[in-house]
Amino acid sequence: MADVLQVTDDTFEAEVTNSELPVLVDFWAPWCGPCRMVAPVVEAVAGKYAGKLKVVKVNVDDSPASATKFGIRSIPTLAILKGGTVQDQIIGAVGEDALSETIDKVLA
Repeated sequence: MADVLQVTDDTFEAEVTNSELPVLVDFWAPWCGPCRMVAPVVEAVAGKYAGKLKVVKVNVDDSPASATKFGIRSIPTLAILKGGTVQDQIIGAVGEDALSETIDKVLA
């Protein structure tokens, strides 16, 4: 999981809000079954979009402030941010094709 960075409330601003690249944020929790199902998809897109998109994971149990700031009510939520602003998001487990399609729209 070298391409996916674990981010906390303390590092969110530096790693996500201030990122020069768009950022895919995976809001998840270890007890969430669908979150575990989507994890390999998130890792795959991290490799696929290396250099174009930063990919991070935020454990909502450990970092509730970040989840609250973006109104995360269901997990997994995959949000794509540019300049700290949500450009698009997907709620629930999705396949790589659906996630790539959403990413491509934001990067275009």
